[in-house]
Amino acid sequence: MDFFVDEGFQRKKCSKCGKFFWTRDGERKTCGDPPCDPYTFIGSPIFKREHSLDEMREHYLSFFQARGHARIKRYPVVARWRDDIYLTIASIADFQPFVTSGQVPPPANPLTISQPCIRLDDLDSVGRSGRHLTTFEMMAHHVFNTREKEYYWKDRTVRLCDELLVGLGMDRLAVTYKENPWAGGGNAGPSVEVMVGGLELATLVFMDLKAVPGGPIQIKGESYEKMSNYIVDTGYGLERFVWASRGSPTIYDAIFPDTVRKVADLAGVEHNLMDPEYAEIFAQNAKLAGMVDLDEYSMHDLRAKIAGSIGISPEKLEKTIEPMERIYAVVDHTRCLAFMLGDGIIPSNVKSGYLARLVIRRTLRLMKELGLSLPLAELVQMQIRRLDYPDWEERFVTIKEILDQEEQKYAGTLEKGKRLVRKTAEHFKKLGQPVPLAEMISLYDTHGIPPEIARESAQAIGASVELPDNFYSLVAKKRIKAEAEDVAARVIIPGKTDLLYYEHPFDEVFSASVLDVTGDGWAILDKTLLYPEGGGQPADHGTLEKVGQVGAGQVLQVVDVQKSGDVVLHKLDRPEGLAKGDHVAGRVDMRRRLAHARHHTATHLVHDSAKRVLGRHVWQAGAQKSEDRARLDISHYKRITDSELKAIELEANRRVM
Repeated sequence: MDFFVDEGFQRKKCSKCGKFFWTRDGERKTCGDPPCDPYTFIGSPIFKREHSLDEMREHYLSFFQARGHARIKRYPVVARWRDDIYLTIASIADFQPFVTSGQVPPPANPLTISQPCIRLDDLDSVGRSGRHLTTFEMMAHHVFNTREKEYYWKDRTVRLCDELLVGLGMDRLAVTYKENPWAGGGNAGPSVEVMVGGLELATLVFMDLKAVPGGPIQIKGESYEKMSNYIVDTGYGLERFVWASRGSPTIYDAIFPDTVRKVADLAGVEHNLMDPEYAEIFAQNAKLAGMVDLDEYSMHDLRAKIAGSIGISPEKLEKTIEPMERIYAVVDHTRCLAFMLGDGIIPSNVKSGYLARLVIRRTLRLMKELGLSLPLAELVQMQIRRLDYPDWEERFVTIKEILDQEEQKYAGTLEKGKRLVRKTAEHFKKLGQPVPLAEMISLYDTHGIPPEIARESAQAIGASVELPDNFYSLVAKKRIKAEAEDVAARVIIPGKTDLLYYEHPFDEVFSASVLDVTGDGWAILDKTLLYPEGGGQPADHGTLEKVGQVGAGQVLQVVDVQKSGDVVLHKLDRPEGLAKGDHVAGRVDMRRRLAHARHHTATHLVHDSAKRVLGRHVWQAGAQKSEDRARLDISHYKRITDSELKAIELEANRRVM
């Protein structure tokens, strides 16, 4: 890149990890990324002045707005437009798959956004590590280039990043740009990680690859090929920028100091970072935790190492740090719940609702351990007021009712669960074995029994349990992504299918060529009017008639249609009926199509009517339409009464008539 040459950067190979990085510092030998380098910013801020979350967000967005980027509003934290993930995990997730694939134009180009994200992969590390969060804002600038029009690419992306950092007061010699390929959400590309003071502040991704079975490019075990467009995908951690500006011992004290002090007061815990010895304990904890993979390092070993480094006993360290770790986690989790419930997630046993309930129950357990007797809803309301989203304030009556009900359900679960745990523990005690991890996960997943309660109940009868430090992370990881079969992954997909059903939704017949046929009878056409299954609506049926060659006039029934990536696959009643290169005349079963269309419209009417009657928290949780009936599942936190059901029906009929 010209920028690195112009600015006097050198490309070096890290003496510890062996990866390549760029630096202005001719003496530097390491890449700046832990564990190759430790945190150096704690007590020595990276930027010239402190910023709050609001100040740093506004500085970032204004910086890019002044340089030709349109500022756009955030998306919800529940990724309702995606069928592969439940929560918004990055700013680029807002635009995958439709914008990144080129099917839909971006809302602006180039654009800048500060997108709240939720990641529960490291749930058990929140509060303990000094840096982990469940919820964070990914500040970003995105550019969607095509082969016909390029706005900017690698060089200007890195220039803008460096200009932003230097403008905030960063020492030019302190930054390193570490090379590291990126992959996620079906896309990939080269990237650089922006490291300052041992802290990764940003990742700059140059997305130009898409995942395809058997693709020629391999990244992290997946196959990719070049995209027709190429995208600047950046992610700057708002909370990390604020932490870097303050240099506090933990990220929690940097981003919500007032809330941390308030919860500490409620819990009767003294938290005085002005005491040098006390502050040093938390600083060393964050520095050492930043150097290790907490999934592979037991908390017992980490505690011993930290205690040794600052010359105190592990017992004193634990007594000092554990109450604050719980407080940090409660403050983080209640902010997470404010976003989840504010954006319309309803706790349940499935999908995003399961993840919300997981966070709620972990928070309730932490509150119990801290002796906090106030309702969870009060802490969430504190976060809502601090975040200052007016529509959440308007909906707080509903949010409070949801949380109060969840507290009651949790209390009931604990009482019933203790009996079940004792029975399970007695079984494994007789076998001379601890209750295994798989059984502990089942007790939580199936019966909602927290692992700490299970351990206490088992130990009360002299049994033991297998309970790793990262239990909640393991549970969350099982539920973060949706599972879906990719029919097209069975074959190497040739070309793409032109989707005629969008351009000509009322046409009944079309002509097409066969691109390929799989061994189990899925025909891939170069164009189609047949609508694939999606959004709870079954696939169109129809026929394909061979024309203009041997076997002309032969009619094959299409009994299923599926879309995957750029292709549409048509399931044939006879697998041997077609071959690659055949020409066909297709026909849509319009009676079936129109029946589906009527039911599709009806579910939208019922959904909107339910939202008007029950509240704005109502979202579609699932739907199924067939030729003779339709079903709509909605998110609601309690049983719908007969009078509410009647009101929904009347509202829907009123709008039809």
